[in-house]
Amino acid sequence: MKRLVALVGGLVAFAAGAYVLPGGSIMRRTVSAREEAAFANLRVEGTYVFFGPAAKEAGTALGVSSDRPEVAADGAMLLKPPERCRFELGAQDGNRLAVVQAGGRRRQEGTELAVLSAAMGQLCPLLTARNGSDGEARAELEQHLQGLGIATRTTSLARFGGDVAYVLGDPGEGKPQFWVYKDNFRPARVRWTDKAGTAWDVRFIDYASAVTGGTLPRSLEVWRGGQRALRFTSIRSDARTVLADKLFTP
Repeated sequence: MKRLVALVGGLVAFAAGAYVLPGGSIMRRTVSAREEAAFANLRVEGTYVFFGPAAKEAGTALGVSSDRPEVAADGAMLLKPPERCRFELGAQDGNRLAVVQAGGRRRQEGTELAVLSAAMGQLCPLLTARNGSDGEARAELEQHLQGLGIATRTTSLARFGGDVAYVLGDPGEGKPQFWVYKDNFRPARVRWTDKAGTAWDVRFIDYASAVTGGTLPRSLEVWRGGQRALRFTSIRSDARTVLADKLFTP
């Protein structure tokens, strides 16, 4: 009898541990977590590092040597909700670049870098969108994800960097997916394939860092075609700064 009780108890515990929230609940909690970390203005300074073919593209755009396997540039991310974002960077004795997104419209200053556009295309709507009513914000998030081909009603569990994450989308390898950290419901990664057939994977790493105070991940990575192409690492952040609206003119 004791063995039977222990067996039943183990099965119940396993079932509870394996339970996966439905997509609607995951998206609603993701929106709530974003609201808890809300900010009015945020400037995050750090370093952009480009890898592989993206290093050559960045080197050419920045006017520096593009023969190296990595190209680094100092820069910043400027964020002003709702959904106004600006990434800017420059090389010493080289060119300066910027990409701006506001209300779904995007503008380039200098040569466009596809990996920067991919990063902004996910960070801006996921972390700086307007938080209206729960229903409206969740519907907006779902619309964005479905626009990437993500099946938001299909959910599963997986591990990302040692952490457990909820996965929205077909769990098959190479399928469009949205990953959310299970412990804090912040975005972990977005995977999709664009119209040209290029596979993208934008990763949000380390919300626990004191550098960003939980508002943003300390590192943002972009993988293209299965290879890391870009990493932005935060060095300092300032949520008390005042960012002029003209910086975000699309």
